[in-house]
Amino acid sequence: MRYTMLCLVLAALTPLAGGADAPATTEEKPAKLWMHQEAPGDKPGVMLRLPAVRGQRLLLPPRNNPYAPVQVNVNEFGENILNDAANEPSIAVDPTAPNRMVIGWRQFDNIYSDFRQAGWGYSKDGGRTWTFPGVIDPGVFRSDPVLDFDAEGIFYYNSLTIVGSAYVCDVYKSTDGGETWDEGVSAFGGDKQWMAIDRSGGVGHGNIYANWTLWYSSCDGQFTRSYDGGFVFLDCLDVPGYPYWGTIAIDPDGALYVSGDGMVVAKSSTLQDQNLPPAFDFYTYVNLGGEAQGWGGPNPSGLLGQVWVASDHSDGPTHGNIYLLCSIDPGGTDPLDVMFARSTDGGLSWSSPVRVNDDLPGTNAWQWFSTMSVAPNGRIDVIWNDTRNDPGGYDSELYYSYSTDAGVTWSPNEALCPPWDPHVGWPQQNKIGDYYDMVSDELGVHLAFATTFNGEQDVYYLRIGEYDCNGNGIPDPEDIASETSDDCNANGIPDECEIAADPDLDADGSGILDECEARGDIDGDGDVDTADLLALLANWGDCPEPPELCPGDLDGDGDVDTADLLTLLANWG
Repeated sequence: MRYTMLCLVLAALTPLAGGADAPATTEEKPAKLWMHQEAPGDKPGVMLRLPAVRGQRLLLPPRNNPYAPVQVNVNEFGENILNDAANEPSIAVDPTAPNRMVIGWRQFDNIYSDFRQAGWGYSKDGGRTWTFPGVIDPGVFRSDPVLDFDAEGIFYYNSLTIVGSAYVCDVYKSTDGGETWDEGVSAFGGDKQWMAIDRSGGVGHGNIYANWTLWYSSCDGQFTRSYDGGFVFLDCLDVPGYPYWGTIAIDPDGALYVSGDGMVVAKSSTLQDQNLPPAFDFYTYVNLGGEAQGWGGPNPSGLLGQVWVASDHSDGPTHGNIYLLCSIDPGGTDPLDVMFARSTDGGLSWSSPVRVNDDLPGTNAWQWFSTMSVAPNGRIDVIWNDTRNDPGGYDSELYYSYSTDAGVTWSPNEALCPPWDPHVGWPQQNKIGDYYDMVSDELGVHLAFATTFNGEQDVYYLRIGEYDCNGNGIPDPEDIASETSDDCNANGIPDECEIAADPDLDADGSGILDECEARGDIDGDGDVDTADLLALLANWGDCPEPPELCPGDLDGDGDVDTADLLTLLANWG
């Protein structure tokens, strides 16, 4: 059902008193806040983790774009796990090795129980395959996963739990690409938290910030920060305007922006410096052309989209812009639109709202779970679920649009996946979470989202655009074709990216994948020598046979060329 925004009420509210064991009472919460609580209804004792079975069917949709979604919550054989559920994903990509990424989600081991835990999966090959080790804190209720990374490639996982009657958060750290996690650090917190890490290179570089819903807080306030890489989180602060159900952004100068329902944005330019008194500069309400919405339509027990704030870190004319996006109820018969606004003066003033979805007026579709990220070159990427092709129903397709002019105009909307039914696979909780998440790079987007392609709720990874694992702005296939990058095992991934994501693949540090180091022994005598060199040169050029039958084609690209010669010489002896 729709709910009424309480901007004037929220602006007048004062911080609520109470310690870690005294959350606010029902009477102190706005009605719509009372509807959103992450609390277990079932005990962990009813959990049933079904064993992996070979041959379980993994349903992947047909490709509407060059890259098909890849399921993340899979068994050790890469196959679907029956009767579990996974939703509310958050993704982080290692800036030092973009082939390495982690997705966290709410893991329900048994759809007959609403008990959820902190699930996670990691990939070392750019999202092409995923490993799902399990949950971070087995047997402990956890929800609202939020992941981010620092500039050194350390991953952080912020997870909500309940201790007694208090909502609290712990932040876990992984230094090995998400394979393992430490014991976690208490980070105060509350329901529907969000986290962001400063990678600006300024005085606040490495700072970790977290915000949550004041009315479900473990402390007197709704915001904390860490100045030491997540070892200690400082006492809670109030955020003016009391933003909730929103996200956090950090601009190129290290200034902090906290967004939330009511379309409120609060800014601090001083919190980045631990030597200055903690304070926020101001807060403002942004006109996005309507109200946010939840508890209805395709997601009857959850949000239909949180508030997204993002900053432009490009070097061009849009440098420093601040952007706001949300799925908005515009009024009338149209339930939801994806709406966008920009600020070019550090959040003081905002543009008129712009509608991103391009369906015709009167379609009356639900454009829900809109999500935004900004690429290093300033391109703004937006995805959402869209019911435009199911009039009167809730079957949804994943849509994508982008802007290269700071959101003034948007590309024609593109459907990326076939329709799916959001009303199946509910794990004793009538929603598919509250958000998706994505990270943009020069050439495309890394997206984590949840759908019901298998008739149950599962988490998927989707690459939108060309892969660019070395971050040079050139598609990986072009790097390989031009021999800028080696691909000695012919798997379509530049070798340097594989080694950066998993150094164990080059145990001797030679810069050559171990599996390729024996390549060059064409005659099979155990040595790479003159006979092998002569055999390679005798077959120089296009291979007349399939690559595996062409002596000298060491990288399997169908040609015997310089790349093969260099591989042979590197393994001489």
